[in-house]
Amino acid sequence: MTTVLIVDDQPLQRYGFRMLLDSVPGTEVVGEAAHGAEAVRRAAQLRPDVVLMDIRMPGMDGIEATRRIVATGARSRVLVLTTFDLDAYVHAALRAGASGFLLKDARPDELLAGIRAVAGGDAVIAPALTRRLLDEFARYGSVPTDDPRVDRLTEREREILVAIGKGWTNGEIATRLVLSESTVKTHVGRVLAKTGARDRVQAVIFAYDLGLARPSVR
Repeated sequence: MTTVLIVDDQPLQRYGFRMLLDSVPGTEVVGEAAHGAEAVRRAAQLRPDVVLMDIRMPGMDGIEATRRIVATGARSRVLVLTTFDLDAYVHAALRAGASGFLLKDARPDELLAGIRAVAGGDAVIAPALTRRLLDEFARYGSVPTDDPRVDRLTEREREILVAIGKGWTNGEIATRLVLSESTVKTHVGRVLAKTGARDRVQAVIFAYDLGLARPSVR
């Protein structure tokens, strides 16, 4: 059973999400919150698998709430869901520790798949946002070596990091680098461990922190 805490300042939005999630076997809504501070408290009390987090709310916003929930070290993972299609929001949410970022116009099956992915320890970003977020990064073919974490990577692992940054799946990396998928999976795990990234999305943020790309507000 995947437990979910819904955080949104709009009662009708919370009701709609609850109706959808409660209709799906294997998913249980354990609580709701109308603002960030309440989300932090309820996450600590309920320890849900996934926190479905809005960004713009009165008082503490979703970015700060995400940062505080993640900082506790609890098992809850945050999936940000918002109407605001801004690159800077995506970057800020992921830097705060969110495991995913989807738009509220996502189809029900996309939302459910995102919740399952995040609950399973994976990461998810809306495809359109991924393309924009990684567009600049994809232009780079190498990783700078002025960060000690990069120095820990082998040449092959650096190639894998660049490929992750380009948004390639394990299958695509295997095809383009002529490797088996099991080998790619092993390399990805080593890259995450050596860079201290929790998941693939955090590996991309690592690349941003190195100055390979910059978020923008359109």
